[in-house]
Amino acid sequence: MRARLTDPLLIQAVIAAALSFAHIHDVAEAAGQGGWKAWAYPVSVDLLLVMAWKRVREVEEGESSAAPRLWFWLSLAASMSANVATAGVIDLEQPPTALRVLVAVWPVLAFFGGSLLVHSRKAPTEPQAPAGEPAEASEEEEVPEPLDSTPRPLLVTYAEAAEVVGVAPETVRGAANGPNARLTKYPNPANPRRVCVDLHEVRRADWRPVNA
Repeated sequence: MRARLTDPLLIQAVIAAALSFAHIHDVAEAAGQGGWKAWAYPVSVDLLLVMAWKRVREVEEGESSAAPRLWFWLSLAASMSANVATAGVIDLEQPPTALRVLVAVWPVLAFFGGSLLVHSRKAPTEPQAPAGEPAEASEEEEVPEPLDSTPRPLLVTYAEAAEVVGVAPETVRGAANGPNARLTKYPNPANPRRVCVDLHEVRRADWRPVNA
């Protein structure tokens, strides 16, 4: 059933295209476009008509179809006008100046419209790849080494250490020397001949009098 309906429709389309093609050729030839140029006009009109209709059908939801519809109706009007002109409405032996002007500007107009239709087409977007799974954490994670909580030695002289803890310099000297030394001696950066002690060690030491 569908094939029977399609066959007459195709026949009608072929007849309409052939007549319109011939009428546009006659109008172009009457307007001074002879030879191969007269045959190029119907090709230009029909191509723009097909391009515009195809672009109208490709319009996606939310996208404006005003521009392709405009060029579709413009090319359809050009085709229909040629059919009317060859029916005796216009004297093709002496065509009016307006018709000559329209025929002369049509190639540029058709090229402009075709360019807009081509460049207004959206480029197909590639489907985005699904996000990959997060990389698994390495089974062998590096365990940071524990930081040394011992503060670096704060080097001071015997006199400076004695002043901080409130004892005599000789007391500090004695605590840093002898078999029962409680303080560690360090070389003095400013004077290698003298020694220093760690102020942290000095503060941690017990400086109470023995007989207290």
